[in-house]
Amino acid sequence: MHILDIVENSVAAGATRVSILVEENKERDVLVIEIRDNGRGMDEAMRRKALDPFVTTKLAKSVGMGLSLFSEASKRSGGAMTIDSEQEKGTTIRATFGLNHVDRQPMGDIVETMVTLVVGNPDVEFHYQYVRDGKGYSWDTEMIRERFGDVSRSNPEVVDFVREWLAFFNMS
Repeated sequence: MHILDIVENSVAAGATRVSILVEENKERDVLVIEIRDNGRGMDEAMRRKALDPFVTTKLAKSVGMGLSLFSEASKRSGGAMTIDSEQEKGTTIRATFGLNHVDRQPMGDIVETMVTLVVGNPDVEFHYQYVRDGKGYSWDTEMIRERFGDVSRSNPEVVDFVREWLAFFNMS
């Protein structure tokens, strides 16, 4: 759910490209989740306030719990979260977690998370990278265009393609 929330922030900030990295390293006992976008970015003052759960830039919301909850989840498992942002260039959120820490929340279903993001945000290009102990793979929405042309991302064949491709590699 954290990934969905952070990417929602990216889309609200005008991002047209979002990259998501999930990296597991058993030897270092670390899980890294990094979300990078090309949205509006934040000025220094907003970046400093971004972890305050009562600060938001969204007009329809009175609180901004996403980043603060993500940060707290990483801290509970012995990790930390950083925000690197530059106005008009984008934002990178990087959270580390103790991979085997008893207080690390379960990863959840990254395949369905990516399907939801890809189908729900047809104007955003996504790049997903998964790395486990130095070996990994990448997937991006360009693969949909290469295979299906201009077919809608909500087309059942496209959804199945995304789901099957990501599930295959996440099981490897």
